[in-house]
Amino acid sequence: MSTAAAWQADLERDFPQRLARHGEVASAWREAGAADAPALVLLHGIGSGAASWLPLAQCLKARARLIAWDAPGYGESTPLAEAAPRAEAYMLRLRELLDALDVQRCVLLGHSLGALTALTLANAEPRRVARLLLLSPARGYGARPAEGEAVRSRRLAALASEGIAGLAERRAPAMLGASPSAEALAWVRWNMARLKPHGYRQAVELLCGDDLLRLGRPPVPVEVLCGSEDGITPPAACREVAEALAAAFQLIPGAGHASPIECPEALAGHLVRILDKD
Repeated sequence: MSTAAAWQADLERDFPQRLARHGEVASAWREAGAADAPALVLLHGIGSGAASWLPLAQCLKARARLIAWDAPGYGESTPLAEAAPRAEAYMLRLRELLDALDVQRCVLLGHSLGALTALTLANAEPRRVARLLLLSPARGYGARPAEGEAVRSRRLAALASEGIAGLAERRAPAMLGASPSAEALAWVRWNMARLKPHGYRQAVELLCGDDLLRLGRPPVPVEVLCGSEDGITPPAACREVAEALAAAFQLIPGAGHASPIECPEALAGHLVRILDKD
């Protein structure tokens, strides 16, 4: 059995997909752990999906109820109506899902671009968020429009010329640290290859048109984590985000951008300490 096939078998066994409908809108998520355990809600980044959290779910399923959504336009989740959505539009869809799952209180973890949705929810519904973690947060380019337009043009041109499969093949290695395992690289690439063009385009608009720091410091405990070898959102940039939000900052040694895949045990250990506090 290939590495990807083995991961897929684990995925269906340990972290099955579920689907909720709100009228004509579908929201997909994956879940592991007991329904009465503390809730840990996981928001993926622009080049990933709910399945990317499988290694972390396998580490934590005995300690938490893990809920990993597929953002709008990812997996089986219905895209947003807006061509160029902002974080609030993603947050409203997340709130609908958490309401449907009766999640009244959770630890909320936003990875990369998912940090914008996570911070927006923490500001809008602080009673629901016991603690906020921003993992390798993408700040976005909303405050730097010229740079944002350049990034938008490059990403959309690459999508048009390479397609999703080509993007996955080229970009997957950059998501990891200096010496990734073959298994980690295969799982990053597998998840990236399942992106959908429309959802990816909307996420590019979010990345290039919004700004994490415009959202302000949330009225909940917040931490920023980053892989020490992250080349996508480097430690210095993540530290700046932490300082702007008056948040604690911590490095994950040896990890690149996709730390939940590359170093799930280290991330799980940190999350266990957080769950024990709450």
